[in-house]
Amino acid sequence: MGRTITEKIMAKSAGLAKINPGENIWLNVDILMTHDVCGPPTFEIWEKEFGDSAKIWDENKLVVIPDHYIFTKNTQANRNLELLKNFAEKYNLPNFYPPFTEKYKGVCHIALAEEGYTIPGTVLFGTDSHTCTSGAFGLFSTGVGNTDAAFILGTGKIWERVPESIQFIFENKLPEYLTAKDLILQILSDITTDGATYQAMEFSGETISKMNMDERMTLTNMAIEAGAINGIIQADDVTLNYLSGKTCKEFEIFTSDTNAKYKKVKIYDVYSIDPRVAKPHSPDNGELARNLKNVKITKCYIGSCTGGKVTDFVNAAKILKDKKVKVNTFIIPATKRVEESLIAEKIDDKSLKQIFIESGCILVSPSCGACLGGTEDTIGRSVDNDIVISTTNRNFPGRMGSKEAEIYLASPLTVAASAITGKITDPRDYL
Repeated sequence: MGRTITEKIMAKSAGLAKINPGENIWLNVDILMTHDVCGPPTFEIWEKEFGDSAKIWDENKLVVIPDHYIFTKNTQANRNLELLKNFAEKYNLPNFYPPFTEKYKGVCHIALAEEGYTIPGTVLFGTDSHTCTSGAFGLFSTGVGNTDAAFILGTGKIWERVPESIQFIFENKLPEYLTAKDLILQILSDITTDGATYQAMEFSGETISKMNMDERMTLTNMAIEAGAINGIIQADDVTLNYLSGKTCKEFEIFTSDTNAKYKKVKIYDVYSIDPRVAKPHSPDNGELARNLKNVKITKCYIGSCTGGKVTDFVNAAKILKDKKVKVNTFIIPATKRVEESLIAEKIDDKSLKQIFIESGCILVSPSCGACLGGTEDTIGRSVDNDIVISTTNRNFPGRMGSKEAEIYLASPLTVAASAITGKITDPRDYL
């Protein structure tokens, strides 16, 4: 029996010729990432458990990217940033990207890709559930808790169970009214939020092979919303073109064997999918956008690791060009590079930034922002009685602020169309 791409990568990391789902193995970690929420407790656990002789297994493999609570006056949030700075200085960390400096990047999952840490065939762990985003580059990536991260920090290893895989094949070219967000919301509606628990979600097919890396990252980003340990897409020429100039490291590209064993195989014809929305309060509470046309909204949010990439803003701008928004619409680039692209990228004769400003949107500096609620002074944070449509990845009660708010999840196309009407709107009305 053949092997899946996830099994091959894990076997290589463990130094084993062959592994099987269900086995427990030691993985050698290539990258450990942490941020301002989980970094301080991870470092505290590491120093306590490894003692006075504690030594980072490899400073070059530790990446620290503050991104969650950045633009705030909250003293506890600011204290976390100070703790990261002190740790980075104490251990002379080369891959620390502090805010309020030229090194600041923005949202960790997108910054990892931009800075060339997402190397095909490698193993990447992070203290954040959406670390699975990096699997878009043909590597094994997943999130861990602070204690596991502290163990990696001291040893470079982690004990993991080999997952079974589910293959999701998408056929035909993606229509202009659909995005990767619609596809993953369709999957979540079908299999629910525990439909891939501790399994690998592997995405393939003509639709995927023609997607750019921004869109691929949207798919793998939300694998965790189905309970998966990782999402993964085979590296190809699209991957290599993205990584060109970002890394000089040699790497191996793995592919799933044609006779690989999957727990399930699900095949979708993208022409049979319509723009999707996840209703409150779960990413799998799916509905067609056109069936929610009477839902009035108070706020639109376009940003996060899921919906704050260059392609996301190009899609939003296609809808918003020469139109005005009816409700507060927040534009939050995931990273500084994405923010710069809002000026460089143009539709006809106008930059994306100009389109957003002219349409009445509110532009916010790169960070996780209100995606996870944020502190009281976070711009775009939901308040009581808010009805928000957002490009983010979760809509649990309190996720974007108030527990009384209702959060709908959708693609940048659908969010932008909804911003114009003040109601949830199928983007085909504006394409």
